[in-house]
Amino acid sequence: MSETPQTNPEPEPNNNSEELLQSLRRKEGTWVEWGKACQQLQKAGYSPQKIFEETGWEPAKQNQVIVGTQVYATLVNAHASEDVVAHFERKGSDILYELRVLTQSERVAAAELVLAKNIDADEARKVTKAMKEFSHLKHPPEEFSSHPGDAVAYQCWKIARQQEDMQERSRLIARGLNFVHSKSAREKLEQLLTDFTVAKTLPVPSLPVYRLESDFELPRILPVVGKLPLTQADLQEVPLIEETGPFRLVKFSGEGAWVPIPGWQVVLNAEDPVVILSSSDRFPVPLPGKPEQEVLILVDRAQRQWDADSYFISDSSGQLEVQWFAEAPELPLLGRVILVLRPKKVLDEEVKNDIWQIDE
Repeated sequence: MSETPQTNPEPEPNNNSEELLQSLRRKEGTWVEWGKACQQLQKAGYSPQKIFEETGWEPAKQNQVIVGTQVYATLVNAHASEDVVAHFERKGSDILYELRVLTQSERVAAAELVLAKNIDADEARKVTKAMKEFSHLKHPPEEFSSHPGDAVAYQCWKIARQQEDMQERSRLIARGLNFVHSKSAREKLEQLLTDFTVAKTLPVPSLPVYRLESDFELPRILPVVGKLPLTQADLQEVPLIEETGPFRLVKFSGEGAWVPIPGWQVVLNAEDPVVILSSSDRFPVPLPGKPEQEVLILVDRAQRQWDADSYFISDSSGQLEVQWFAEAPELPLLGRVILVLRPKKVLDEEVKNDIWQIDE
């Protein structure tokens, strides 16, 4: 018989696991302890879904407190101030989760700013974005320091200079002045109060997004037994192929997987293509339409030369990110995004699965 896909075995209950599950159910201790408990349970073989069924903690919340706990640990290890450590020990897993893409020193500086300005998770996400963009500048303006407040001030200064709308321009200047840290950066921002020149901007390119419209555009990946003459053993050695998700992703032994991509010209021309799975809200600019849990990002790793009309994959503190750079960045580019593929829309999943349904 053909091999069947392996499923994760049920974790064996033990006293320690039961104690961790109980603490999560009752929310005993601090959120840092909850994050550690979730992580220990997952390492013990509990899937996020199983933990959810046992405790009511949704997988997304588990991920937030686990990552937040890891970021908190880096603050402690980097000897952040006692006020910062004490504050985030009590609350703020959602805020620390937003700081995950920063380096250890950047996390400490950002956490200090969060505490000083009393900002929430949404604002922390914006601060993190400003810090990462500032760190990617090949030649940052000398008036702005690497302090997180100056990074936000630089972002506000840059965008304000491009605004023709005086109300929006004033809002950005005020925001920058609220965060600015150095005297030189403050003076640079204040110049915009009397200089109303509008700087020319480089238009942000559109992402190369395509949505599958027909089932015929989505080929199937089939295993090859070999060339005749073959034996029964040859036939039985081919594993059962299990397709998952809207793109019919096929997994094989190990961590890898295959996924079929239509043979469009842009795909055929790619020299070293790889595919990355993502949700549709992980891009520098939001994709139009409703958010989708799964889109495919096709990256050509051979194309690493910067140009302003393309998006690229880069390493952001150990995590891959899709980014656009108006200027050649200091960090290395790992590949150009040549296609973002959205799944075929399914209007009625039940109709699709019912073989007795007939199109009218």
